[in-house]
Amino acid sequence: FQRQVGRQVLDAYGRFHRAEFEAFFNRGLVLGLLQRGYGELSNRDPAILDYIQAGLRLIMSCPSVLELFELLQVEALRLVCERPAPPLCARLCQLLSDFPQCLPRGRKLSLAFCQQLVRSIAHFQSQGTREAELRLYVSQVTQVSALLRSVWKAEPDTLLPSLQELFAVISAADTSFEPSVALASLVQHIPLQMITVLIRSLTTDPNVKDASMTQALCRMIDWLSWPLAQHVETWVIALLKGLAAVQKFTILIDVTLLKIELVFNRLWFPLVRPGALAVLSHMLLSFQHSPEAFHLIVPHVVSLVHSFKRDGLPSSTAFLMQLTELIHCMMYHYSGFPELYEPILEAIKDMPKPTEEKIKLILSQSAWTSQSSSLPSCLSRLSGKSETGKTGLINLGNTCYMNSVIQALFMATDFRRHVLSLNLNGCNSLMRKLQHLFAFLAHTQREAYAPRIFFEASRPPWFTPRSQQDCSEYLRFLLDRLHEEERTLKALSSAKSSEHVMTDESQAQEAVHKTQVFTEAPCMGSGERTLIEKMFGGKLKTNICCLNCKSMSQKEEAFTDLSLAFCPPTSLENVDPKCMEHSEVKDDYMVQSNSLATSPAAKTPLDNLEVNRGCDTIMNEGTIEDFSSEPSSENTTISELKVENNGDMSQSLVGKNTLSVTDLLNYFLAPEILSGDNKYYCEKCASLQNAEKTMQIIEEPEYLILTLLRFSYDPKCHIRRKILDNVSLPLVLELPVKRATSPLAVVSGGWSVGVEISDTGENLAKKLKPSGADEVSCPQLVPYVLSSVVVHSGVSSESGHYYSYARNVTGSAPSGLCHQSTALSLVSPQDKLFTEESPCTVVENELDSEMPREWFLFNDSRVTFTSFQSVQKITSRFPKDTAYVLFYKKQNSTCGFNTNPANGLWVNGDPPLQKDLMDAITKDNKLYLQEQELSARTQALQAASASCSFRPNGFDDNDPPGSCGPTGGGGGGGFSNVGRLVF
Repeated sequence: FQRQVGRQVLDAYGRFHRAEFEAFFNRGLVLGLLQRGYGELSNRDPAILDYIQAGLRLIMSCPSVLELFELLQVEALRLVCERPAPPLCARLCQLLSDFPQCLPRGRKLSLAFCQQLVRSIAHFQSQGTREAELRLYVSQVTQVSALLRSVWKAEPDTLLPSLQELFAVISAADTSFEPSVALASLVQHIPLQMITVLIRSLTTDPNVKDASMTQALCRMIDWLSWPLAQHVETWVIALLKGLAAVQKFTILIDVTLLKIELVFNRLWFPLVRPGALAVLSHMLLSFQHSPEAFHLIVPHVVSLVHSFKRDGLPSSTAFLMQLTELIHCMMYHYSGFPELYEPILEAIKDMPKPTEEKIKLILSQSAWTSQSSSLPSCLSRLSGKSETGKTGLINLGNTCYMNSVIQALFMATDFRRHVLSLNLNGCNSLMRKLQHLFAFLAHTQREAYAPRIFFEASRPPWFTPRSQQDCSEYLRFLLDRLHEEERTLKALSSAKSSEHVMTDESQAQEAVHKTQVFTEAPCMGSGERTLIEKMFGGKLKTNICCLNCKSMSQKEEAFTDLSLAFCPPTSLENVDPKCMEHSEVKDDYMVQSNSLATSPAAKTPLDNLEVNRGCDTIMNEGTIEDFSSEPSSENTTISELKVENNGDMSQSLVGKNTLSVTDLLNYFLAPEILSGDNKYYCEKCASLQNAEKTMQIIEEPEYLILTLLRFSYDPKCHIRRKILDNVSLPLVLELPVKRATSPLAVVSGGWSVGVEISDTGENLAKKLKPSGADEVSCPQLVPYVLSSVVVHSGVSSESGHYYSYARNVTGSAPSGLCHQSTALSLVSPQDKLFTEESPCTVVENELDSEMPREWFLFNDSRVTFTSFQSVQKITSRFPKDTAYVLFYKKQNSTCGFNTNPANGLWVNGDPPLQKDLMDAITKDNKLYLQEQELSARTQALQAASASCSFRPNGFDDNDPPGSCGPTGGGGGGGFSNVGRLVF
C-alpha cells in the first residue's frame, strides 16, 4: 500500500513540478540506488529498478535523461556481470526492453553484454517447486531470452559470439557448476537456417575435444525438460547427425547410453513429450550396433503404455501409436530376447503393427552413415553377476554361435564335472582351454567372460572371423577335435610309457586314470573310449534289405549327434491313394501300421520318386523346393511345406498339426525305400534293385544331441533358407535302442511308426523274418530328459542370432520324471492326429510348476531366469526364433562319476579346481574389483580418453559384446547394403 501510494505521489510530483523533479532525479541518485540501494532496500532488489523506470518515464522529455541513459548502459553491463537472480535479471531486461537507449552501445560493449547475459541465464535456478512459482520462474526466463532475441535482431554480429559463449558454458567440464536448463529458452531464437553451418563448424572444429562435445550434447538433451522450448529436439537431432557424419561414434554411444533413460522419462510429461519422442526415436533407431541402449528403456515401456491407455486422450493415443511403431522396429532389429519382450508384446497387442517393409525402411534411413564392430566405449557396464549366479559370455563379434554351444555344454553337468576334474597340468590342448573356460564360467565374479583364447583355438579354419556361422557345424567340429586330440594324447602316452619315459602328457593321463575320471558306466564298453565318446557317443546300425532277394547288408557307425530332417506332415484326410497302395504291398515284408502320418508309405511311395528325392535333399541340406517339383492336387501336404521364395523372406508354411521332436525322430528311424535313381546295388542279385533302408540305434549316448535340419539350400538365390516350422519339445523323450540283435533279424522301423511293443510276439517275429533268423529282440525305450535348447533367431544360416535355454540335469533327474516314462514314450503319429496336445504336456506343466527358476536363458553376456513354458512357446511368440540344437540327458545314469566325494571340497557339486586354475581365477577376480574401483573414480574421464572414430574393419580380439548380425534375426534386413555386421 505504501509503495502504491508513494508511486502515485511521485508520479504527481514529476508531472506538476518537472524542474524540481529533474534536479532531484539525477545521476547521483540513480547511481546510489544501483550501487547502494535505499535504506533497507538492497541494491539487488527489483523495486530499485521499478523506481528508476518510473523516474525515467517522468523525465523522458528532459535533456538530463541522456546522461542517465549513458550511466545505465554501463550499469546494466555491471549488473549482468554480477549474475543477478532471475527476478532482478528479468526486471532489468524489462527496463532495457522499454528503454532500448539503456542497452550497452558499441560492438564491444554490446557483445560483452550478450555473452554475460548468457552466463547469467546459465546460473538461474528456480526458488520454488509449486506450480505458481515455476510458472513465474519460466516467465522471468522468457523475458530475459526475449531481450537477447531483440539484441541479436538489432545487431546480428552479436549472434555467433553469443552462441559460442553458450557452447563454452555447456561444454565446460567443471563438475562444481551445472548450467541451468533455462538456457533452452535461447534455442528457439536461433534461426533454423543456421543449423547446417553451425553444426558443421562444431563437429569439425579440432579445438573442440570429445569430452567437451559429450558434455555439451548431454546438457542439450537435458534441455528437453524445459517447458515451452521450441526447436530443442531439432538442434539435438541435427548435432547427433552431424557427429555421425564425421564418424565421432564414441561420443554418440556415450551420450546415448547416459541419456536414453532421461529422454524416455520425459515422455511422461505432455508439455515436453513431442520433442522427447523425436529425440528418443532418433537415438534408438540410429544406435544399431548393440541392443544395450534399447534394453535400458525396456523395463519402463509397459508402465508408460498403460499410462497412455488410461489417459484416453487423442494426443496420448497418437503418441502411443508412434511409440508402438518405434518399439516394434527395435524388437525386430534386436530379436532374440523373448524374456524381455514378452511383457511389451502383451501390452501393445491391440495396437497396429508396422509391416516388415516399413520397419526395414525406417531402420535403413536411420542408420549411422558408417558402421563398425570396434566400439571401445560399447563394452557393457558390468556390475557383477546377475541374480542367476551364472556367468554370461561376451560376444567377440558374431560369436553367439559359439557362446550358445559353450553354455549348453557347460550346463551338461556330468560333462562339465568330468572336464573340470581332469588333471591337465603342462598340457596346452584344446581340452585344457575348455577346462579353463568352464572354470571361469563357474567361479568368476564377472557378469560376463570373454572367451578369446578358446575361440581362437576352437574356431574351424574355414570359418570367416566375425561372420555368422552354423552353431551345429561348430559343435560337431569341436567335439571331433576334442575326441581326436584325446586319442592322440593317449596313443603318445601309451607309446612312451612302454619305453618307461614318463612325459607330461602320460603323467596327466595316468592321473586321470588314477582319479577314475574315465570310469565307465555299466552300459559302456572299452575303457579306451574318449571322454567325448562316453558323454556324447552312440552307435547307429544301417540295414539295407533288397526287396527282390530279401538279402540284408549291415553297417555300424558312431555318432555324436543325430540330424533330424523335416518331412511333410500328412493326415488321414489327404493321404495320396498311391500311399495306400504301397502300404498294402509293404505288408508282405514289413510291420503293418495303421498310421500313415510318418510311415514309410507317406514318406517314400515307390512310384513317387520326386517326394523321395525331396526328403533326401533335406537330409543333406538340399533345396526344399523339390517337394513341389510335380504339382499335385491330391498331395496337399507336399505343397504346404514348399518354401515360398518371394525375394524377401523365406516363409515356411506349417501344416495343420505342430510337429514334435518325436515325429522327427520317428521319421529319422522309419524305413526308406531306395528306388528310381536311388536304387541299391545288390551283390546277390548283381544288379540295381529296389531296397528298403532302415536305421537302428544300437548304443545310446549319455547326452543325446539332436540337430533339427532347418536350413535348406535354395539354388535360385544361392543361399541356405530356413524352415520356420514350430516343433514342440518334449521334456522327456524315450529313445528306442536295440542293443543285441541277430545280424539278420530286424524289425524294420516297427517301434518308430506306432507299433505296440506287445505286438512283436512270436507270430509277428516269424512273419517278419526275411531270411530265417531266430528271434527278434525288442527295442528298449531309454528315457532322456531335456537339458538344453539352442535357439536360432533369423531366417538364414548366414545371419541372425543364437541363444540357448538350459538347466542343470544330472544322472539322478529331478523327481517326478522317470515314473512317467510309460506315458511319455514315442507316440503314434496317428494318435497325435486326434489329440490337440502332446501326452507330455500335462506332465511337463506339472514339472515346470514344481521346479521354479530351474531354467536359464543364456543370451551372450546376459543370463536370466526363465521357464520351460517359455522354451515351449518361443516360436509361437517369435516366429523367427526356432529350436535348432537340442541336448537330452539320459536318465538313471551317472556315467560312473562320484558326485559326493569324501573330501567335501566340491562347490555346487563340481569338483575342486587344479591349483593353477584357481590361482588364475583368484587373480582375475582381484583385477575385476580393482577395475570396478578405478571405474568409479574415472568414469567422467573415460569418454575423453576413448577414441572418437571406428577402427578399420578386420579381425580384432577386443571386439565388444552384443548380439550378432545386422538383423539379429531380423529377416535379412536392417541395413540395406552392409552384411554380417556385429551389433
